[in-house]
Amino acid sequence: MNSEFTIAVHGLVLLAHRPDGMASSEEIASNVCTNPVRVRKVMSCLRKHGFVDTREGSGGGYKLVAKPADVTLASVYRALAAGSLAPSWCSGNPEMECVVGSNMRDVMDAVFCGADQVLASYLESITIAQMLSRIEARAKA
Repeated sequence: MNSEFTIAVHGLVLLAHRPDGMASSEEIASNVCTNPVRVRKVMSCLRKHGFVDTREGSGGGYKLVAKPADVTLASVYRALAAGSLAPSWCSGNPEMECVVGSNMRDVMDAVFCGADQVLASYLESITIAQMLSRIEARAKA
């Protein structure tokens, strides 16, 4: 899982929490505890996928345009991080004579592909609205 997914979910929940659904990249970055440049990169992707829109100028920033109850974490994961469970390096070499060394890469790819599908299925059951509700419940406790 990559950090862009976490930044995206955090940013969307923050926008859902705001009465006007708006925040600048600086405001989001401050809340996420990261750099505004990283936030802009992630929010640009979210904009491309129709989760947010932008308003330029004074008072501008990112505005949540999708309904929080309709945005699943799986849709955010697919937009930003699908396939990120698999490492960039895998052991073995298909050219090796050893049956283990020559087949490990393909077998591990199948394992990570399956894990990715299970994760996406789980994330499908959680929405941005539910994340905000969980946060608000924690804050009251």
